Amino acid sequence: MSEVKPDQVRTVYPCKGDYDEMYAEEATPRAHYEQVHRLFSRFQPEDLRARQKLVERRMVEEGITFTLNTPDAGRERERTIPFDVIPRIIPGEEWNVLEAGLGQRVRALNRFVHDLYHEQNIVKDGIIPRRMIMANRYFRPEMANLQVPGQTYISVAGIDLIRHKDGHYYVLEDNLRCPSGFSYLFKSRSLMNQLFPELAFSSRIRDIEHSLNSFLSTLRSLSPSRASEPVVALLTPGVHNSAYYEHVFLAQQMGLHLVEGQDLVARGHRIYIRQMKGYQQVDVLYRRIDDDFLDPLSFRPDSILGVAGIMNAYRAGNIALANAPGTGVADDKAMYIFVPQMIRYYLNEEPILHNVNTYLLSRPEERDYVLDHLHEMVVKETSLSGGYGMLIGPEATEEEIEAFRVKLLCRPDDYIAQPVMRLSRSPVLVDGQMSPRHIDLRAFVLTGADGKPQVIPGGLTRVAMKEGTLVVNSSQGGGVKDTWVLG
Repeated sequence: MSEVKPDQVRTVYPCKGDYDEMYAEEATPRAHYEQVHRLFSRFQPEDLRARQKLVERRMVEEGITFTLNTPDAGRERERTIPFDVIPRIIPGEEWNVLEAGLGQRVRALNRFVHDLYHEQNIVKDGIIPRRMIMANRYFRPEMANLQVPGQTYISVAGIDLIRHKDGHYYVLEDNLRCPSGFSYLFKSRSLMNQLFPELAFSSRIRDIEHSLNSFLSTLRSLSPSRASEPVVALLTPGVHNSAYYEHVFLAQQMGLHLVEGQDLVARGHRIYIRQMKGYQQVDVLYRRIDDDFLDPLSFRPDSILGVAGIMNAYRAGNIALANAPGTGVADDKAMYIFVPQMIRYYLNEEPILHNVNTYLLSRPEERDYVLDHLHEMVVKETSLSGGYGMLIGPEATEEEIEAFRVKLLCRPDDYIAQPVMRLSRSPVLVDGQMSPRHIDLRAFVLTGADGKPQVIPGGLTRVAMKEGTLVVNSSQGGGVKDTWVLG
């Protein structure tokens, strides 16, 4: 391995403008990054290129893939998700605040979903307009007055955080239906341990391997049966789903049955797996399909992905579903605006983590303001995720902005808007050299029947691999980094 002066890294890395995770002013590495900076400063570009190619080869060999949408080509294509070898590091004291804020947020959201399907006190007290609930595409009247294990509707949450140029973290989105990214979190750590063992094992990094056991314990705790070893299955839409690799990974790592709808059958208000030796009853189903496709008898009658009769088994208390149907009402982007009020209302606490300032376009005065400042706004369709249905004003053409203006005037209730938040940057390797890219953080929160949230240390750092863009979503070409929380 060749050595160069640390200054070589500084000369190719611009450090002015946005908040940079690794470097403070004048390209000085932050204290918690000094060890990583020293290691990468010793490498020549050709050495780093070789390591990056090794990563890519490992990912191909292990089938670590994600389906990338390519609208211009009119089709989808499967590819290995870009992985950058420079880790994102979060100091322990910083993480402690995030962990407390994430737990607080998920506790309030769980209380909110339970309230909506029971007393609806938050509506009666005028905190949230009733019409916003009734018009929400994810609100499920079928869940009214239905009891769920431990009143835990949100067993698995993915909360997206950003750090703004002011250095503070903000919650960008709550993903509460079928959040993805767990497999990339664990595989990122595995790859770093293989490629840079001298760095990974010499740093005081909080372990994430035990989080798979926590995940399994969370699912088992929801079981309505008294079995000491409840049967847990993962319901996947199948091999053509963009996150199928993750479904396989989680099933293998946690010892779950990986099933599709056709593998399950409802009998006597119970759900069974069809097996060579007969039928085996399922106690808990971790589903990775949306409500619409879950049960053709209750939701979309044309669905072939779910199980006819599963909602009857659920109502009878013979199976647990994670997450509970109807949970999506809480991760609608318009509902996000009210989460700080939910925290005050249900928990009688002040929010630890703050939202990004958000405009609700169903409010005339806010809509007028947004229409006058579209060039400065990020506009999102409330029911979509994955980077779809968005306008990023500063990056959009005049034609795109005018097309969105028409949409907002025709369907204002379907959109929210936020000022452009300059996501923090982190260095990535580009052809053996460090180059800044914008990042966010998807943090994962697990909540079992005891109602106590557990936050996986670190989460998944997502990277906007295209220079200058703020879109980090994997479905839009984004990549990932390993995320280290220092002990």
